Amino acid sequence: MQGYILNTNKVKDEDLIVTILTKTQVYTTYRFYGARHSTINIGFKIDFELETTKNDIKRLKDILQLGYPWILDRNKLYLWQQYIKLFYNHLKDIYDIDIFYFDLLDDLAHKLTRQNPKRAILENYIKLCRFEGRLEDNFSCILCEMPIIDDVIIIRGFKPTHCTCSYGKKIELKKIEKLFLETNSIGLDDAECDYLWDILMQGL
Repeated sequence: MQGYILNTNKVKDEDLIVTILTKTQVYTTYRFYGARHSTINIGFKIDFELETTKNDIKRLKDILQLGYPWILDRNKLYLWQQYIKLFYNHLKDIYDIDIFYFDLLDDLAHKLTRQNPKRAILENYIKLCRFEGRLEDNFSCILCEMPIIDDVIIIRGFKPTHCTCSYGKKIELKKIEKLFLETNSIGLDDAECDYLWDILMQGL
């Protein structure tokens, strides 16, 4: 079985509670500490097996890390892990899950090989919002419900607002339209990407 590690929590003697996203389920597992055990961390993709125990929680064993070409790039790994932490909070109360979420992270992991990490993650988040029916691509202000026709301010959840209805960085509407409708961040400059990244870090 393969999955992405969404979260780890240390318990007694360096043992870990590990949350893993697979194609069909989010597992909470127990991993015993041992010298022969491979290093695992948030965001790692692993191949693994689960062993049923007397307790409710299954034991994580036979772990094999499935690496990425960019795994030693500290900046990419850091940004990837920040996004994964948001995924954990978004999915932590879910057990059975649509394969979309696993495939979404798989797609992002491949794109990070050749693409700017913040842009790749922003585009990935747009796909998530669209799948969950949360993408406000009619470009009406969520505060006053009137159409937005020029500049836009994006707030938490990537919700669009008029510049007169909220505070934040103004972005040309056509740039946000390209991002929302075409899942393409090419029209955004680096400062705008940084701003949207900070919004994303407020939560999925």
